[in-house]
Amino acid sequence: MARLKRYLPILQWLTGYGRDTLANDLLAAVIVTVMLIPQSLAYAMLAGLPPEVGLYASIAPLFAYALFGTSRTLAVGPVAVVSLMTAAAIGRVAPQGSPEYLGAALVLALMSGLILTLMGVARLGFLANFLSHPVISGFITASGLIIAASQLKHLLGIEVSGHNLIEVSGGLVESLRLTHWPTLLIGIGALAFLYASRRWMGPGLRRLGLPAGSADMVVRAAPILAVAVTTLASWGLELGERGVAVVGEVPAGLPPLNLPSLDMTLWRELFVAALLISVVGFVESVSVGQTLAAKRRQRIDPDQELVGLGASNIAASFTGGMPVTGGFARSVVNFDAGAETPAAGAFTAVGIAIAALLLTPLIAYLPIATLAATIIVAVLSLVDFSAIRRTWAYSRSDAMAMLVTMIVTLGHGVESGILAGVGLSLALHLYNTSRPHSAVVGRLPGTEHFRNVKRHRVETDPRLAILRVDESLYFANSRYLEDLIMSLASREPGLAHIVLACQAVNTIDASALESLEAINTRLRDAEVKLHLAEAKGPVMDRLKHTDFCRELTGRVFLSTFDAWRYLRGESQHLGQPCGGTELANAGNPD
Repeated sequence: MARLKRYLPILQWLTGYGRDTLANDLLAAVIVTVMLIPQSLAYAMLAGLPPEVGLYASIAPLFAYALFGTSRTLAVGPVAVVSLMTAAAIGRVAPQGSPEYLGAALVLALMSGLILTLMGVARLGFLANFLSHPVISGFITASGLIIAASQLKHLLGIEVSGHNLIEVSGGLVESLRLTHWPTLLIGIGALAFLYASRRWMGPGLRRLGLPAGSADMVVRAAPILAVAVTTLASWGLELGERGVAVVGEVPAGLPPLNLPSLDMTLWRELFVAALLISVVGFVESVSVGQTLAAKRRQRIDPDQELVGLGASNIAASFTGGMPVTGGFARSVVNFDAGAETPAAGAFTAVGIAIAALLLTPLIAYLPIATLAATIIVAVLSLVDFSAIRRTWAYSRSDAMAMLVTMIVTLGHGVESGILAGVGLSLALHLYNTSRPHSAVVGRLPGTEHFRNVKRHRVETDPRLAILRVDESLYFANSRYLEDLIMSLASREPGLAHIVLACQAVNTIDASALESLEAINTRLRDAEVKLHLAEAKGPVMDRLKHTDFCRELTGRVFLSTFDAWRYLRGESQHLGQPCGGTELANAGNPD
C-alpha cells in the first residue's frame, strides 16, 4: 500500500478528506477559475493557438495532476514562458493558424509528457540542476521582454512576426504607421488599469480597512474586471465591425478527444524543443511547489512531480490542449485562497469546463488588445534586471552565464538562449573545477586547526608540506594536481613529506587515480613521501583495492593533526598503511 501511495499521491490525502477541507478547496477553486479564464485565453493566443485551446489545457491536466502530483496547492496550466517556447517550436514546422500548427502543439505536449514521465520513473529529477539559477533568471527575464514586445502588435492593431526581440522590434518599427487607434485606446486603457491595480489598488484597499488577504484577492481579480468592461464595450459599440480585433467565435463544448500525430519526422523535429520545455517547465513548477509547501511545513517529491507533470501534459495532448506546467501566479492565488489539497485543482477544472460550455458566446466580443495587456502586465513582473547587478557583485562567472543567456535569447530565440546558458554554465563549471582552490596549510599555534599559510600566522615545518585541495579529483583537474604537487616539491629542496589533505575530496575518478599514481612514483624518485589525511570513507573504500594504495610511499591519517604529530616525531602510532583494516572501518561511516 505504501508503494501504491508513492505513485498515486491522491491516496495520501483522500482518506482524510472532510467537510472543512472540501469547503476550503471549493472556495479556492472558484477564485482560481475566475482568474484562470482570461489567463488561459491569453496564453493560448501567445502560443499562436485558438483561444479555446487555453481552456482545454486547463481542464484534463488539472485532473491528471490531482491524481499524480504531490504539491497540495500547485495549479497546472498554460504559462507564459512555456507558451512562448511552444510558439517558437511549432512555428518552425507549420504555419500559424493551420491544422498542422495545432497538431504540432498536441505532439509537443505528448512528447513533453512522455519525457517528464520517463524522467520521473527513472528518478532523474536531479537533471534539472543543470539549469542554474542565474541561467533560469536570465532566460526568464529575456523571455519576459520578448513576450511583452510580441504583444505590442495587439495593442497597436498591426501585424508583426518574429521569435526574438530583434525581429519583433524591427517589425514594430516598420508597421508603426499602420497603428489602429481605437485598438490602441482599448489596449492602453486596459494596460494602465491593470498596472495601476497591481501597483496601487492593494495598498489603497488596505488603507480603507479591507484585510490584506482580501485586498490581494481583489487585485488578482482585476483582469476579470478589465475583460468584462472591454467585452461589454466591444459588444455595445460593435467595435469588432470597426476594425478592433476580437477573439471571435469560440466553439462551445468540452475538450475534444484527439490522437496526436505519430509522424516520426515531426517528432524528430520537435524533440529538442520538447526536452527544453520539459526541463524549464519542471524547474518552474518545482520551484513554486517547494516554496508554497515550505510555508505549510509540507514537502513535495521532485521525482513524483515529474510523473504528475508528465501525466498532465499527456492528458493535454489527448484533449486538444498544449504544453502545461505549474504556474506561479495561479498557484499563489490557489494557496492564498486556502486550497488544502489537489482536489481544488480538480474543482477548478470543473469550473473551466462549465465556462467552456456556457460562457464562450461572451468571449467572442473580447478585444485581443485586452488579453495582450493582461500578458504584458503579467510577464513584466518576471523581468529582473537587478539580478544581473547582484549576481555580478557575487560571481562574475555566473553573471556572464546570465548575460549570455539573455543576449542569445533576445537575439536568437528561447531555445538557443537556454542551450547557450546551460552550455556556458557547464563550461564554466569545468573550468573552475579544473583549477580548484588549494592552499599549503600550517597549524594554528596551540590548536588542532590548520589554515592557509598566506592568510594566517601558523606553524610550519621545512621537512613537511600539507596541501589542502578544495575540490573532488577528476579528469578535468588531475593534471593540474600533478603540476601543483610537483611544483611544491621542486620549490622546497629540504622537503621529505607531502600530505594531501582530502577533507573536501568527495570522489576520485580513474583519471585522478592515474595522476596520484604518477605523483607517488615521481615523489618516490625524489625521496619525498606522499601521505593522505582525512580521506572520506567512500573514497578509501575504492582506493584500498588499487595499485596506488599498495604502492603509496606514505601513510593515511584520520586527521591532519594526526599527520602533523606523526611526521614531526611527536607520536609513533597514529598513521595507518593505505587500506589498513582499522582505518577503513573507521572511515566507512563518512
